Amino acid sequence: MFNNSQKKVAVTVQSPSERTMNFDEVELGYDRNAATEEAHRCLGCKAKPCVSSCPVRVDIPSFINKIKENDPKGAYKIITQSNPFPAICGRVCPQEKQCESKCVRGKSGEPVAIGCLERYAADFGCDFSEKNINNKSGLFQHKIAVVGSGPAGLACASELLKIGFKVTVFEALHEFGGVLAYGIPKFRLPRKILNRELDKLKKSGAEMVNNAVIGKSLRVDELFNMGYSAVYIATGAGLPKFMNIPGESLAGIFSANEFLTRINLMNAHKEEYDTPLLNLGDVLVVGGGNVAMDAARCAIRSGAKSVKVMYRRSESEMPARLSEINHAKEEGVEFMLMSNPVEFCEDNGKISGVKFQKMKFSETDESGRRSVEPISGEIHKIDIDTAIIAIGNGSNPIVTESDNTIKCDRRGRIIVGENSARTSRKFVYAGGDIVTGAATVILAMGAGKKAAREIFEDLSLEFNISKI
Repeated sequence: MFNNSQKKVAVTVQSPSERTMNFDEVELGYDRNAATEEAHRCLGCKAKPCVSSCPVRVDIPSFINKIKENDPKGAYKIITQSNPFPAICGRVCPQEKQCESKCVRGKSGEPVAIGCLERYAADFGCDFSEKNINNKSGLFQHKIAVVGSGPAGLACASELLKIGFKVTVFEALHEFGGVLAYGIPKFRLPRKILNRELDKLKKSGAEMVNNAVIGKSLRVDELFNMGYSAVYIATGAGLPKFMNIPGESLAGIFSANEFLTRINLMNAHKEEYDTPLLNLGDVLVVGGGNVAMDAARCAIRSGAKSVKVMYRRSESEMPARLSEINHAKEEGVEFMLMSNPVEFCEDNGKISGVKFQKMKFSETDESGRRSVEPISGEIHKIDIDTAIIAIGNGSNPIVTESDNTIKCDRRGRIIVGENSARTSRKFVYAGGDIVTGAATVILAMGAGKKAAREIFEDLSLEFNISKI
């Protein structure tokens, strides 16, 4: 059967009026009938252009074919040969910019909803019974330290366990998951989904150590002295960037990192907890990416009187996913485009407003992107009670500041070999956002998988480990 519909099968979502009152998942996913119908839109191309644009090279047509056959377990098995965490990626990855962007079906309508089908396979095809848990951990006596439990660290740990190494994952915070836990709201990635994947990793043999700030509580040298044969650094890009404009240190101004962490890990949206976010009032979020959308939508759910997103370019140039922008609009977020803050205003030490510059497009740069410049005389002011700065993050320097043998570039990103995870220090590897700067979950996972194979190759040569 072939479904010739030009549109994707719609996903059921919570209504805006309902979802702004809770942190439950907004998109509810496909049931069997919807997944089967959408799967039949796939043309099963022999060239598989969708696969070539997937960072971990999932065999997309093959897993979709299993869904056509009403075999979600078979689909899940195919996906997890390449992607260890499809339930996560199916929810948070920008498929529209990756696999779906190359879908041939999209030439005459909308592309196949690959992300929704991946999520369906993960939700209905996974089997976490003990008999299906990897048990190769300890096949080799060598221990590997993974620093950071975000997507790069988790993917590396998962792959190392499959190979047969003993693995310890060190996490600086009190909860595991890295940006998946502190940065992505529960309405996009429910904690039960993340916890399920973490539990699977633990059952596969991973030792998980929280509240461990590598570079402070333990240095890399000490990890080697403790018997670890290799160290993989996956500490991400968690250092907030600011605009360095007047008034930016006023009370009531947050980095998006702090704001989201307080909500996601500390329940700050609830008054009964120790560190609540009270009286947000009129909120301004500065930025146009997914983090800005997450912050704006969390502010709505945390009782803000109003929420505005200010971005210095047009909506078409916003890096956030289109679905996140649309969800934000549906939930009442107002967008102030072609506008850039120049000063935050003060009232008794607290933010009271923002002055902003209206912008216009100018010349196109070498990358093809249009530059923006201020419109002379067009400076305006609005009253606000809270500002959230979501203009990006830099690399966390804690590990590298404690070990000058690990070389970094001028931005603090760890330098690795070309198409490699190897750093300047032997048996120390790095990947994910600490190397590339802030990127996507799936790219970080791909880096983690690659690093695991390189660790195996290098230790095999050094210690004559038998290849498997």
